Amino acid sequence: MSSASSALRLSRAVVFATVCGAVSAGGHALAGGGLVPFEVYLAGVLAVLASAYLINGRERGPAAVLAATVGAQTVLHQLFERLAGAWPVAGGDTPHGHPAPGMTLVHLTVAALTAWWLHRGERALWLMIRLYGTPLPLIRPLVTVPAACGMPAGRPVSTPEIPTCAGRTVSRAVSRRGPPGRFR
Repeated sequence: MSSASSALRLSRAVVFATVCGAVSAGGHALAGGGLVPFEVYLAGVLAVLASAYLINGRERGPAAVLAATVGAQTVLHQLFERLAGAWPVAGGDTPHGHPAPGMTLVHLTVAALTAWWLHRGERALWLMIRLYGTPLPLIRPLVTVPAACGMPAGRPVSTPEIPTCAGRTVSRAVSRRGPPGRFR
């Protein structure tokens, strides 16, 4: 588990807060809670952003991402439910009385799917960081060609010649000439 720089922490927190805020506001509207005013949405995203920045100093596992996502969905649900009703809606009607069990089920289902999606992104990001940070492995040559093989230097080649080491089997090569083993 590596430690993250502040720029990486901030970018991960922005992605987490934006996704959680958008999914929660969309789920809130689709489950009957009404549209969330932009000011309320922005307050929710900034609250999630601040908490996400504090906890994301290193790579998190699926359980931690799920807990953070469910927590963010719960906080955003409460915020949207309480503050969205205080703001005037475009139609002039304030949506109250939406079914709490349905809303909770929607938030939890979406939180689980979002957590899975965010964790996949988290794993991919940290894999790229680890691969970028490690030196490239030295690849052992599969074929070791002796110095006597090959073309002599300094002479132009007009026709392809067969190297002197033709007919030798390359190390680690599998020879599949002939019939299968049971007919031998």
